[in-house]
Amino acid sequence: MIRVAILGCGMMGQEHVSYILKYKDSLSIDFLCDPHQSSIDTALSIIETSPASCSIPRILADEKELLQHVHDIDLLVIASPNYMHTPQILRWAQYDISILVEKPVAISEKQVSALKAALPNFRAKIWVAMEYRFIPAINKLLQLLPEVGEIKKVTIRENRYPFLSKVGEWNKDTEKSGDTLVEKCCHFFDLFRLITGQEMSSCVSKVHRGLLWDHYGYQHNEDNDVVPIIDSAYVLLDFVNPSRPEKTRKNSTMHSTLGCLELCMFAEGSRHQEEIIVTGMKGRIEAYLPENKVFLYERPTPTGPWKDKSKPPPLGSFSEVVYDCSDLREVYDFADEIPEMHSGYHYCSTAIEWKYLIDAIKESEKGNLFVPKVSLDDGIKAVEMGISSMNNITNEESRSKIAPVRAFSSQSSENLLDLVLSPALATSHGHVKEAFMRVIDVCDGEYKVNFD
Repeated sequence: MIRVAILGCGMMGQEHVSYILKYKDSLSIDFLCDPHQSSIDTALSIIETSPASCSIPRILADEKELLQHVHDIDLLVIASPNYMHTPQILRWAQYDISILVEKPVAISEKQVSALKAALPNFRAKIWVAMEYRFIPAINKLLQLLPEVGEIKKVTIRENRYPFLSKVGEWNKDTEKSGDTLVEKCCHFFDLFRLITGQEMSSCVSKVHRGLLWDHYGYQHNEDNDVVPIIDSAYVLLDFVNPSRPEKTRKNSTMHSTLGCLELCMFAEGSRHQEEIIVTGMKGRIEAYLPENKVFLYERPTPTGPWKDKSKPPPLGSFSEVVYDCSDLREVYDFADEIPEMHSGYHYCSTAIEWKYLIDAIKESEKGNLFVPKVSLDDGIKAVEMGISSMNNITNEESRSKIAPVRAFSSQSSENLLDLVLSPALATSHGHVKEAFMRVIDVCDGEYKVNFD
């Protein structure tokens, strides 16, 4: 039995609780930790009303107290507010446990640097919760990518309702969330990398900010200099594959792949909340949510029925195949192992994520390598793309207040140096100098170290 501790019992923590209960033969919830009693009470109510028979977990309000029980924990779920993820990873990853950490793994350049500096000394097996990869329609799109040939364009569009209310409204605070292009869109940046198999080389963004001022209650903020979060955006991205040099032709542009992200946070009632469209040289795939359908189109072939190029291609010269992914058996060969009742807001993808995670932990318990579907490096790169998109906003006048995203609030960056060094100290004193050298950028010149 895998012993689980939930660190952060808000909306995502509660969603994880609901799925853990459905995998009761493999998982047990031994600890719930959250300083807010209302969040604890909701998580407990999910446990107490579950048809699964399970014991009531131990309740703690302080992370430091939970850390004292680290040797009674096999899997830690970090589902706290965004700005706490990096410090909590740094504290817990020095132990030989598994960690499922919610996205984003960091919210600032400083936190990213800290994670990179400490990563070589981590002992924990880390899995980043990017459940969008496992949404049935999106996963089907991924399976169909070979059908469209060389990918040239990827468009991801989300038209949705505003951010929901959370404890202390931290998700409306750029210092605590990392702002919308990091907080929300790291999912989509992760998908861009996964779909293209390439890394972003450049991006440019245009945004709206403050359109939901009254909806989010900024008018009640005592800080007259408050920076509201982004409400809508377009981000244009270039991707390159370093292992495949570009072919050049006179007067032609041969970019590897172009990407476009469109986000609107005031589009309640849209027919499709999420759309992903991938266009290759042989065809096109379109995935739509919540419809949960995927459309595959094959372009006319040179020898096909489209002979007269002075007229549009006739019906029958291209093909259409529709996949209804509301039937999990259309996507996953282990669909019968997924709990029948689905909770949360992510089209049952969290249930699928847990199935993969449980399998990975069990493999590691047999002495095999722990292979996460989404590694910490994947999580960091998605955040870096979000930060880059923030740093390349072209239509804001006072960008110096907003970018680069640094999040200097004490809760997000205080003592990062000590946290970075602690895994090295726990492993070997011989690694201390090496760890110090990796965190020079993290310190921003605040610390002077003499190794002589």
